[in-house]
Amino acid sequence: MGLSDGRYRGTELLRILDRYVFREVTIAWVAVTGVLLAILVSNQLARILGLAAANGLPQEVVMALIGLTSIQNLTVLVPIGMLLAVMMALGRLYHDSEMAAIRACGSGPERLYVPVMLLAVMVAAGLAWLAFEVSPAAFGQAQDLRRVALRDAQFGQLEPGKFRTFAGGSAVFYAERADGAGVLYNVFLQRRVGDKIEIATASRAVHRIEEGGRLHIVVLYDGERYEGVPGELTFRKLRFAEHGIPVRIPDPDAGKLRSEAKTTADLMASVDPIDHSELQWRVSLPVMVLVLALVAVPLSTLRPREGRYARVALAILVYFVYSNLISAARVWVEKGQIDPRIGVWWVHVLFVVFALYLLHRQSPIPMMLRRSPR
Repeated sequence: MGLSDGRYRGTELLRILDRYVFREVTIAWVAVTGVLLAILVSNQLARILGLAAANGLPQEVVMALIGLTSIQNLTVLVPIGMLLAVMMALGRLYHDSEMAAIRACGSGPERLYVPVMLLAVMVAAGLAWLAFEVSPAAFGQAQDLRRVALRDAQFGQLEPGKFRTFAGGSAVFYAERADGAGVLYNVFLQRRVGDKIEIATASRAVHRIEEGGRLHIVVLYDGERYEGVPGELTFRKLRFAEHGIPVRIPDPDAGKLRSEAKTTADLMASVDPIDHSELQWRVSLPVMVLVLALVAVPLSTLRPREGRYARVALAILVYFVYSNLISAARVWVEKGQIDPRIGVWWVHVLFVVFALYLLHRQSPIPMMLRRSPR
């Protein structure tokens, strides 16, 4: 009866320790990932606001781009957030001598893998959903939104009292004033068609947008039109009662779908090396979470009198090497310099071996197996 009661209490104690470590690592992961995301979003915000100011993008487009790019950034931040969270949470346990108390209860460092890997599996599952489903859709929406906004900004709504260039600088428009119905008065329009220059003036004009913003038509009323080639002495002058001038806005990226925006099913069915590298990158993100959690547990071990954050710089270096090796392997797959079956997987295997080596170094088992001298 006493033996079974002792086993029950030991099992219950291990469960309490697992819940405690799980809570500490989870809180650290949420805090670290949130801070990293806030820093990256602030940098993205400055870039997008600069783009908006330069091209006159509306506020709703700016806010949508910030939200969509934040989703893409989150997939990159989750692995490094997991590594730093485990390092900081377990580092605090070592620094505050809580790990010594855990060992005194009969639980070794290997037991830390139970709560840490439980969280890592949950985070990896969520990241897989983001990487396979949400992030490609967000990237495609951001690409379409940015392309349409920049295309519309090339022409935009014609404002009176300002010279406006559009169509890549090949056309210039000016109107003196406008009424409440949007009719423009005392209009000047110049555009280049091949080697020819066309200049039109009119007493009034209206602006129409067709084909989803790809075609802009300025209809001039009661005006004159001049045509000629710069440097030549001859030109033509026409008077008109109504004259429509179409301006087609170029959309060079239309119809092009980048691999980052393709669905995972399309990538799996593709034979393009670029699509192969993108697919392996998506799979690598949740795998990185598991591998970095595996590395973080032995890497977080502190020696006596070491500071709480003594190993954080080493953790950042490990992540830097890991991510750069994956990026290099991804480029090699794109260029066909490495077999896609090898791809980026050798990098994950390398770091799993590194984690096992770290765990082997701190394990007391080899010391126990040594024979004591006679």
